[in-house]
Amino acid sequence: MPALRRMVLRVEAKETKLSFETALGKLESIVESMESGDVPLAELLAKFEEGNNLLKVCEARLKDAELKIEQLKKLKDGKVAFEKFETTRED
Repeated sequence: MPALRRMVLRVEAKETKLSFETALGKLESIVESMESGDVPLAELLAKFEEGNNLLKVCEARLKDAELKIEQLKKLKDGKVAFEKFETTRED
């Protein structure tokens, strides 16, 4: 496996452990640096790939939150109950 591909896989694995807030903050930082116009093409491509991975992390975290919210149910006495659920992601 080429060294670049191994590096990308390590970065992707690390990014999947990030919280939504951390991933979003990093994504915003990448977008700002890309919009500055001062980034060389090779670095721009790397930032684009990293940003794309961070976007996937954010989408997965939001999907998980949406699933949790959908599983909230009001009981007759007005209490809220949480149910266990399995997440299924389309990566």
